[in-house]
This record gives sequence, structure tokens and C-alpha cells, in this order.
Amino acid sequence: MPSYTAPVKDMQFLLHEVLNVTTSGTPGYDELERDFTAAVLEEAGKVSRDVLAPLNAVGDVQGCRLENGVVTTPDGFKEAFALMKDGGWTALDCDPEYGGQGMPYVLATAVGEMFVSANMAFNMYQGLTHGAYSAIHAHGTDAQKQTYLPKMVTCEWTGTMNLTEPHCGTDLGLMRTKAEPQDDGTYKITGQKIFISAGDHDMADNVIHLVLAKIPGGPEGIKGVSLFIVPKVMVKDDGSLGARNAVSVGKIEEKMGIHGNATCVMNYDGATGTLIGEAHKGMRAMFTMMNEARIGVGLQGYAQAEAAYQNAVIYAKDRLQGRAVTGPENPTGPADPLIVHPDIRRNLMDQKSFVEGARAFVFWGASLIDRVHRADDKAADGLISLMTPVIKGFLTDKGFETAISAQQVYGGHGYIEEWGMSQFARDARIAMIYEGANGVQALDLVGRKLAQDGGKHVMAFFDMVKTYIKENEDHEELNRHFLTPLKSASKDLQAAGMYFMQNGVKNPNNALSGSYDFMHMMGHVCLGLMWARMAKASFDALANGTADAEFYTTKIATGKYYTARQLPATAMHLTRIQTGADTVMALDAASF
Repeated sequence: MPSYTAPVKDMQFLLHEVLNVTTSGTPGYDELERDFTAAVLEEAGKVSRDVLAPLNAVGDVQGCRLENGVVTTPDGFKEAFALMKDGGWTALDCDPEYGGQGMPYVLATAVGEMFVSANMAFNMYQGLTHGAYSAIHAHGTDAQKQTYLPKMVTCEWTGTMNLTEPHCGTDLGLMRTKAEPQDDGTYKITGQKIFISAGDHDMADNVIHLVLAKIPGGPEGIKGVSLFIVPKVMVKDDGSLGARNAVSVGKIEEKMGIHGNATCVMNYDGATGTLIGEAHKGMRAMFTMMNEARIGVGLQGYAQAEAAYQNAVIYAKDRLQGRAVTGPENPTGPADPLIVHPDIRRNLMDQKSFVEGARAFVFWGASLIDRVHRADDKAADGLISLMTPVIKGFLTDKGFETAISAQQVYGGHGYIEEWGMSQFARDARIAMIYEGANGVQALDLVGRKLAQDGGKHVMAFFDMVKTYIKENEDHEELNRHFLTPLKSASKDLQAAGMYFMQNGVKNPNNALSGSYDFMHMMGHVCLGLMWARMAKASFDALANGTADAEFYTTKIATGKYYTARQLPATAMHLTRIQTGADTVMALDAASF
């Protein structure tokens, strides 16, 4: 069975030496002292290692069951969920007014990574709840907040998001679910939603569904969509539970992965719902949840890669196969361990350099979200809006690729279920699809985010990279190994943006045909910037004297690998983009 150890040291390095949280000026960050964050992360690591990770394979094998309208989760899930609730882990960054602990989002992100690495399917139950909590917190009335949020903070009640229908996914303007107004101000919700993660289960007393539906007579298409709170069990005026609402589970989907999470078909048969936010403005409210979820899914991509990588390293050190070409390194044994071979090293370095760069990227993104919520920082808001499709799309693409690479280290054993590597790959695969398939993320980035506010935010990003390079170019080794490759990659990215400006207006397909490559280019530049920041922190630590020189020298060597072997991919992506749409669109549909 695979194992998992939380990377607490690396997380502490990011929080305190790269992001410098206590001196960053973000309100509330001064409380994130090193000893405090260490205590939280170490305890979360124990829960991940001892409680959640052992249940990962159980959930994969057993899955969820639907019998007589009741959804049952795998053995051990219910007890583990109770432990999570009792430990306050579901409430870390939630509003204290509703029972939350009020900690910064960046710390909750670090804890969330551990839980996802240990058991992605399990963590989705509380993850979806947090998203629903955020939507109600941002857009609900005071009465709605008081009714639902305290129980959702503790996960006594969990939450979902209901968007997709059998005939429409991304194009939500095609939805057919109806919301008929009632005399008492409520609505009767009728329709079917599919692919609803954590749609029902036996671990909470109630499930609070956020459902997109159309009020008859409203505008056509997406402009006519509204959002409704539809509880599984009705809530009385005194907060106690009443009658069962007219919502039921039609089936549980049989999926490639995340078997431990109940992905449901939800049937609404005149269910009672209440409007959240304004009528016909449902997407505005739902996007509060979706944007949070997209960053969370990006985290899932690299968190699964982290778990797979850890186990691949263990296997590579233990498995004896062949001899090192430079001479035996295990002369008393029948063969050398796999890790002596250069191609295995390449594989593991690909994995390690991606995972650590991705973690830095997401932690930085989480710090931007804290700037938005705690300091009303408009620049941070624009920057994280720009980065969201990159975090989701690039990190899940590369996260799946990394999980596959980790599986490859095992050779034939990686294809055998008992080793557990298959589950990491299968679970990681969904992250490329849900919360907006990655092609849609690329279209969002190029079609919307680049031009947002007149291109202000992408230009701010370019300036950020340029300024960082200029401020640190006197550091010879940093400049040679990190800043020079970053400068080259950033120029490639800017050249791609210029190509879109010059050719995309005349023929939009020229831009959209290159959108996926652009998303990956931007992802590489972001990780290149993260590696430059981590390298500088490491050089500084070594220069100042440290008792853990090995950690910092390893960090620098890993970063050098990324900037030498991965970052140059921007040149390839630029070449593809500059070929335009002609080769992409050359065939008629009938020719495929």
C-alpha cells in the first residue's frame, strides 16, 4: 500500500522564507509565526498520514453505494469525517462569526494539500462544502447566512454545486432546470443535474445544494440563469431539520477514479429552493464558488503528483535492477537500485521540480486571495483572476503527467493495482476535466483574461517578472541559472501575446488555436518565477549560515533542473502559436 508523508519542511520554507508571511503586511499574517504554522501543519500531517491515507485504497476499491435511496460511503469514511469535524479542520479559514477559526487562506491551502495528497476523494466532501459556504457568505442574505453557514462551517451539513445537465456542460445557457416562483417567495425547482460531486452521503445530517436554474420569463441563454439554495432536508425557522425536500439521487456514476466520492445524478421534482443573490444573476454568485474550486482543482493536480512522487522515490531506492553504467554502486548486492540510472533520475527530477514549483505557485496564489479578502487589494484581485485558469489548467495537465511518470518508475508493477500507483493516475485524471475542462481554461485565459481591464493585469505580471529580474541580476549564480532563463521564457510569452494582438483580431482562430500552448507557456513562466524566488531564498540562507545546508543546496539543484530542462519549452510553444490557425483548421469536419 502506498504511504504519504506531509512535506512540512517545504511548506514552512515557502511560508517563512519565500512569501515571508509575517512581514508581508497582509492583515492577519503577523499571527502566522513559524512555531504556530509548524504546529498546525505537523498535526494536519499526522491526520493525513495516519487517518486519511490508509482509507485511500479502501475508497478506491469499495466506492459508494446507492440502496433504497440512501448513499453509503466506504468503510471508515464516516468515522474519519467525524474526526475531521471534531478537530476543527473543516473550519480553518472560515468566518469566526459563523464558527470558523478565521485563519488565512494560505494556511488552509497548505493543510488542504496534505488532505488531498492523502485522500483526494474523501477531501472533496469538505472541499465542495467550503465552496458552497463561500458562495453563500458572499451573496446570501443575513437570514440565509445565519441559517446555513454555522452548520456548513462544522460540516454537520455539507454543500454541493449543481451546474451540469445531461445535454449541457460548459454551455450553461442551454440548461432546462426550471424555478417556478411561489406565493411565499420560494421557488419550486424541477430538473436533473449530473456529475454532482458529494451529491449525497451518510456523513452529514443535511446536504445544501446550490442549484442553477431558470425562472420562466427571464432572459434567454446564460443571462437568464439564477442560483438557488435547495437543502436535502428542509430547515425550520428555529434551525432544526424538518421534512425531506423533493430532491433525490437517481444514480451514482461509475467513474475512472475518485471512487470514494459520490458523484451523483440529482433529480429535483418540485423541490423547494430559495433565491441566492439577484434573479437572473446566478452565474455571478456561482463563479465565487467556481473560481475557488478551480484553484482547489489545480492544487489537486500537484497534490496527487506529490503523493505519487513520494512513492516512486521509495521504490526507486529499493528496487534492484541492473548496474550503474559507471560501475556497481551496490557491490555486495545482485544489482544496483533503480535510482542510479540516469533515465530514472531524469524522471524523478521532472516530478520533483514540477511539484515543488507548483506548490510555490499555488501558495503564492493563495496569498493573493488573502490580499483580496483581507486588504481589498484590487491589483491582487486582477492578478489571481488572470492566474486562475493557469493554476487549474497547467497544474492539472502536468500533475497527471507527473503521476503517470511516477507510475512508470515501477515498470510492470506500476500497472498492478496493489501497488496503488494506478489510483494516483486515475484520480489525477479528473482534475483535467471537471470545473471547466482545460481547453476551456485556455480559452478563458486568452479570450477573456488577457484583455481584462484593457490588459492591465497581464502587463502587471510582465512588469513583476521584469522587476524581479532587474532587482536581482547582480547575483551572479542566480542570474546565470535562474534569471537569464526566466527572461528568455518571459520574452517568448510576450511574443506570443503580441502575435495574438496582431493576428487574432483579423482571424480569432489564430488566437484560439494557440490558446492551449499559451496556457502552458504562462504556466512555465510562473513556475520559472517561483523557482527564481525559491533559489534566492536558498542562496540567502546558505550565505547567512544554516544548520540545514543540504535542504537549500537540494532546492537550488532542483530549481536549476527546472530552468534548464523544462523552462525552455516556452520556445516550442511559441513556435506552435506562430503557425496560426491554418494547419489546425485545414480539414473539413467530414475529413476527420
